[in-house]
Amino acid sequence: MSIQETSNLAATTSGSSPSVSSLLQDARVLVVDDSRLMRMALMRALTDLGVQHIKEAKDGRDALDKIREASFDLMLLDMEMPEMTGIELLLAIKAEPELGAPPVIVISSVDQIENAVQCIEAGAEDYLPKTFNPTLLRARVTSSLEKKRLRDIERLQHRQLAEEKERLERTQRRLDEELNEALKYVRSIFPPPTEIPFKIDWFYEPSAELGGDSFGYHLIDEEHFAVYLLDVCGHGVGPALLSVTAINQIRSGSIPNVDMKDPGAVLAALSNIYLMSKQNDMYFTLWYGVYHIPSRTIRHASGGHPAALLLIPGADGKLTGQRLLSTNLIIGAFEDVPYASETHVVPPGATLVVLCDGCFEIQDTDGNELSYEDFETFMLEFGNDPDALESLFRWAQMKNGPGPLDDDFSIVRMQL
Repeated sequence: MSIQETSNLAATTSGSSPSVSSLLQDARVLVVDDSRLMRMALMRALTDLGVQHIKEAKDGRDALDKIREASFDLMLLDMEMPEMTGIELLLAIKAEPELGAPPVIVISSVDQIENAVQCIEAGAEDYLPKTFNPTLLRARVTSSLEKKRLRDIERLQHRQLAEEKERLERTQRRLDEELNEALKYVRSIFPPPTEIPFKIDWFYEPSAELGGDSFGYHLIDEEHFAVYLLDVCGHGVGPALLSVTAINQIRSGSIPNVDMKDPGAVLAALSNIYLMSKQNDMYFTLWYGVYHIPSRTIRHASGGHPAALLLIPGADGKLTGQRLLSTNLIIGAFEDVPYASETHVVPPGATLVVLCDGCFEIQDTDGNELSYEDFETFMLEFGNDPDALESLFRWAQMKNGPGPLDDDFSIVRMQL
């Protein structure tokens, strides 16, 4: 494709269209005829029409060589020639599609109409009688050039669309790889299930590639054990980064001038650090508890987060539930807001379950909203089963119906 042609195509795709005179002026035309006089007549007629770029070939083989050397916008082709006839040339060009064959107007005498039809069937665009008049020549040439221009525009647009699609696919693959790496990192910061000093397991399934949930547990000292779960609003890279940052700060205990054994003080400090106004209006909810091992008491605070559930075994083996909740604002809503803590005695053999709202805020296939009570009922029946957490997730999936859950699903179980 020449510079001029590319310019014309670009102008066309941007809304303008070349005039007939410029179309003729920029066209590259190959005249193929074994008669020099006929070639001269055709070239003169084309020049009179305004065509400036004309090449000639004395027979089919000469024409094939020239087409292999350069591209043309149109070819005027005589039917009967030595060495290689017009139809033989068309078939040879057709056998080499990489040549980008130009449209062809067959020049035929009256007694060659049937051959002209064969040439058109072989790929020729149109035909002209050898005794043509200038008006007919202009009409045939202009029509063929316009058709080629439109085909070239279509090919150019198709190529541009294909290139854009490939670029977008490359970008999407790169983003998917980066998201997968980010998800691996998010999962890597979760503590592994453990048996010491307590048996703890968990289940986590983000609703999107990256979720805003995170959790952890660790010994603060020999007598105090912390367990916590937070849920950042939204999904994607931003919430995931905020979630990871906050959970790492809790885990490391790197909150200045805060006693990590005081849940209310921890939440108040985090709310000041992660103010929504400084976090692109993102906030998070948090349940934070500290279990005092010698006294079997748990002190906890929650900021906009669902209650943790304490599963208490009865004499008959059945479980009863106690909700551990202190009503406070979400984390990051306002500065210098106090957060209240509560303390509960934990009976022997009890199990603590800390969860996000994605474990129960589910719309079932009938359009009904599930509730914390539905979750609690399930856990009272199955909460001590070895696979209870995964079973809860499968139950939530069944209620939700096909497709992923609308929110992240994260839950931690700790046997005390």
